[in-house]
Amino acid sequence: MHKIGKMANQTKNNTAKALKLMTLLVLFLLPNIFYAQCAMCKAVVENGDSTMAEGINFGIVYLMIFPYLILALGIFLFVRNKKKKKVN
Repeated sequence: MHKIGKMANQTKNNTAKALKLMTLLVLFLLPNIFYAQCAMCKAVVENGDSTMAEGINFGIVYLMIFPYLILALGIFLFVRNKKKKKVN
């Protein structure tokens, strides 16, 4: 009976791994899906000059930095806390 439970867990793990792999493949192989913009931003960029488009792109990158900084800080604090627990 215990073998059946292990096989079921292994099947679930394999299914989860396959789903993750397929998701990553879709994200990397179909990047055109993610070129969406709001209608107003797209209209402004299409009708404006190149400096306006560069400014909007810089603003987008600037806004994207903060979630990554928060994530990096969280990972750093988690790893540091985990190492302290191992030492104690």
